[in-house]
Amino acid sequence: MSKYTKEDILRLAKEQNVRFIRLQFTDILGCMKNVAITINQLEKALDNECMADGSSIEGFVRVEESDMYLYPDYDSFVVLPWDHERYGTTARLICDVYNADRTPFIGDPRNVLKRAIEKADKMGYKFNVGPELEFFLFHTDDEGRPTTKTHDKGGYFDLDNVDLGGNCRRDMCIALEEMGFEIEASHHECAEGQHEIDFKYGDVLEVADKVMTFKYVVKKYAQMHGLYATFLPKPIYGIAGSGMHTNMSLFDKEGNNVFYDPDGEYGLSKTALQFIAGIMKHIKATTAINNPLVNSYKRLVPGYEAPVYIAWSASNRSALVRVPKARGKGTRVELRSADPACNPYLEMALCLLAGLDGIEKGYMPPKSTVKNIFDMTPEEREADGITSLPGSLEEAVDAFEASDFIKESLGDHVYTKFIEAKRKEWEGYRTSISQWEIETYLAKY
Repeated sequence: MSKYTKEDILRLAKEQNVRFIRLQFTDILGCMKNVAITINQLEKALDNECMADGSSIEGFVRVEESDMYLYPDYDSFVVLPWDHERYGTTARLICDVYNADRTPFIGDPRNVLKRAIEKADKMGYKFNVGPELEFFLFHTDDEGRPTTKTHDKGGYFDLDNVDLGGNCRRDMCIALEEMGFEIEASHHECAEGQHEIDFKYGDVLEVADKVMTFKYVVKKYAQMHGLYATFLPKPIYGIAGSGMHTNMSLFDKEGNNVFYDPDGEYGLSKTALQFIAGIMKHIKATTAINNPLVNSYKRLVPGYEAPVYIAWSASNRSALVRVPKARGKGTRVELRSADPACNPYLEMALCLLAGLDGIEKGYMPPKSTVKNIFDMTPEEREADGITSLPGSLEEAVDAFEASDFIKESLGDHVYTKFIEAKRKEWEGYRTSISQWEIETYLAKY
């Protein structure tokens, strides 16, 4: 049940002097889009009568099928904290995308996640998620374009005298709280210029919406501080990249965490182990969604904390899937490979559906890995059945395309359009000439 009615939003908009409203939605590649309307069009928007040209959106529809309706989620109404000008304020509404015949658009990533939620509900589960997004803050050049020059020399948990992004992060946190986030922590990450702001876990649809809002706010406030924020997984060679560790838990209808069993191994239930097994079984196929860029695979290399090998552990952070020590209602499973360039609606939908597949089919994971996997020899990893994640976007898309699970989970439209976009992206990368090649080869050959 929505916390807001149409009348509530019209009243709030008047009380808060709203002049413009951004109707936001997300394309298949995870990029936020919006249509801006004036306050005079708000009632029309709330009646689901505002349209967008779907043919102009990556992976949506052909020109002859372009008319699409935007259906606002009333509960997403919020006034943007930075737009308080003399002309009035600006608010936003997150929207679902519908076809011209008023049916849900199958290519809308938010709709994909909603279908996954419906499956979990039918199985008696509610899915909660807590993502941890890392990002870099860089200087801009004289024309305002981003550079890769970091604004500080700070490290993990450094103080403001070293961490020059502290004031910027503070303003980000204040703005996010004004928009309904519960901020749990913010700190400098391990790499120079790298940061993390953690917000409270919650219902998966609400959290996926918050991930998109989070990126929007972080980029906006970086710009206001004369910096550029990027969620690119690996912007600088030789230092750690940015991840989006995804913490997941399932609750039953009575509000019990079904991953917890005080009598189970590591305090985990059979359901939790089956969920982990489902994640691991489908991880090669889901990696193209979790790590969607050519650049993502520059992060997924040994030596920089990012996981490379397919294993799970109740103790160490070198594994792909980790179970943090909290038990009881805090019992959760953490996927460590995803990066913040991913589309959160698709990433979280596939995490949920892979886990549910493990539960439905009764999969069980291999034994928990206690050793630091990066210190194991290839022979030791082979003996323990530990294989690797895809090493490139091309390998990941190959696994994605070959998976019946992916096609069924995402639907033909998203499945096909995503493959088309990523094959094109890989071909562009494969045929381009890099500066490294020029510097390494030109003078020799």
